[in-house]
Amino acid sequence: MTAIPASAQDHRIAAESPWSGLVRKGQIIRIVDSEGQQAVDTIFYRADDFAERYSAQDTLRTQGAAYVGVGTKLISNEGNVMLTVTADTCGRHDTMAGACSCESNTVRFGHDTKYHHACRDNFVLEVTKHGMGKRDIVPNINFFMNVPIQPSGEMTIVDGLSKPGDYVELVAEMDVLCVISNCPQVNNPCNGFNPTPIQVLIWDAA
Repeated sequence: MTAIPASAQDHRIAAESPWSGLVRKGQIIRIVDSEGQQAVDTIFYRADDFAERYSAQDTLRTQGAAYVGVGTKLISNEGNVMLTVTADTCGRHDTMAGACSCESNTVRFGHDTKYHHACRDNFVLEVTKHGMGKRDIVPNINFFMNVPIQPSGEMTIVDGLSKPGDYVELVAEMDVLCVISNCPQVNNPCNGFNPTPIQVLIWDAA
């Protein structure tokens, strides 16, 4: 386990809540699933030009694998490496299923779920703090979310594999803005039907 310096930024993100923070080039960001089975929807933007942002399509194409894990280079829509995954105690992170929204909840789970809180709402609330809007929300990474792919190509969201304290660690290859929705979904098992808090640590690499 990487030693965390006393000077590390320590952010505790409540269940169902959004968060954003700056990660400088060369810094390490660790996202911790504090209680286990909690999906952490995440988007990265280039800090000095938000028009450059994480691209799920380019990331998957570049690495030739369906999931994000150790060694994965997160690629921007400009083809640049934004961050590299350097440690992972969970082993399963999705970047194809996207973020839940009021609209998708209604289609998947019924009209009575229309007003349930959703990740897309969290993202919009958070990016507006940085002068962005709905059109700036792009397909995201779902850290700790378990989405098996069947031979037919069908994807299903099932119980997460992460245990309390599991984490994923990335090193920034450029200055990035990290925007997180600590997923509030209660209609499928991505959060064990019980959203819980997470922790984000940021520190300078040795």
